[in-house]
Amino acid sequence: MHFHFSFYSSILLIFFTQGLVFSFLLLKKGIDEDSNASQWLSLFVFLCCLYIAPWMLGHAGWYSLQPYQDIMFYVPFQQLFLIGPIFFFYTQSLLNPSFRFTRRAFFHLVPALLYALYSLVIWTIDKLILHEYYFYANGRDKDLDVWYQQLGWLSMVIYAVFSIRYYYAYKKIIFKVLSFAHSVQFDWIKKYLLAFIFMQVLRGIFLFLYPNWGSFTQKWWYYFLFSLLFYYIGFTGYVNTIKSVLSFKFSLLYPSAVYLLGSDAENTRQRDISVSPIESMETENDEKNSLIWDQLKASILNLIQIEKIHQNPGLTLADIATRLETNPTTVSRVVTHCFGMNFNDFINHYRVEAVIEMIKEGMHQKQTLLGIAYTCGFNSKTTFNRVFKNNTGISPKEFVEKLAKP
Repeated sequence: MHFHFSFYSSILLIFFTQGLVFSFLLLKKGIDEDSNASQWLSLFVFLCCLYIAPWMLGHAGWYSLQPYQDIMFYVPFQQLFLIGPIFFFYTQSLLNPSFRFTRRAFFHLVPALLYALYSLVIWTIDKLILHEYYFYANGRDKDLDVWYQQLGWLSMVIYAVFSIRYYYAYKKIIFKVLSFAHSVQFDWIKKYLLAFIFMQVLRGIFLFLYPNWGSFTQKWWYYFLFSLLFYYIGFTGYVNTIKSVLSFKFSLLYPSAVYLLGSDAENTRQRDISVSPIESMETENDEKNSLIWDQLKASILNLIQIEKIHQNPGLTLADIATRLETNPTTVSRVVTHCFGMNFNDFINHYRVEAVIEMIKEGMHQKQTLLGIAYTCGFNSKTTFNRVFKNNTGISPKEFVEKLAKP
């Protein structure tokens, strides 16, 4: 096989081969652990390898020799309409265990399928019917056409925005329904989202500087930076494994509407749980509503103060709703409007109060602060320290030292 090793081709070859290795490892991990997210990321990394292939193989001399030239012309290496949707599917499968590739999700792939059909028609006419370069008479790869490069970039920008909105919808819902939201917000996800955004910023800069896609060497630097970024995304996704515990439904058309799904998420049975932002209290039948909400407020306080329900580290909004024989939407509204906090902050407030009470009773002299935190419902040292400082203004250690002073 012909391959001219130069500085430009060799550097991209390293990323290309390493990317293929990562793609295989991610696929294996996805199969072994039954992880849809790893499988989607495997496909994303593979598409990124194909994306840099024309610049790697072009500098290796494939555009100037047969049969390599025909491979470069007729194989659609750059799947610009596919990279964005696959990245979006990866983000969804990471955060939402109920995500499945449905018929609705299939429509995201229609532009990529149309471009594949377009490529097939060109190959059929040139190679099977005319037996000459008709569409390729100018000797320019169709993957590098300005219209395709610009629309492909726009597609990736759109799906970058979709992915960001999905992540922030996830963060919005976990603080409304989970008492352990801090430990499952997965801050590292923001880093790979930023890496993908930076990809599109670089792409936009190069498209602006070279509207006609410039010379082959000028664009190489973009593909080098792109390689660094996709390698980072693949590596980050491989070493970080998360298990999202929250199944939800989110509409990109109506970002304020987020719905929690029932436990049988595989069948997408939706409970009557709306956790969309509550703008204001109900105004109709104020007297009746006020009485009901006062009763629920008292019942919630009873669960906290008497039954110590906050000591359950996995406590959710649905758990309290079940105990009170009501729906989580109502509980969410009561917590928001009667206590002025979201569910996560509300439960953690009482956990902090319980920790403070145990410290004042001298329990910190018999067990560690972290042991006290676990007893009161916290599930990690990091979350405990963060929440305690947010509620008191000082760290747990500083609180103990302050308490010890005469």
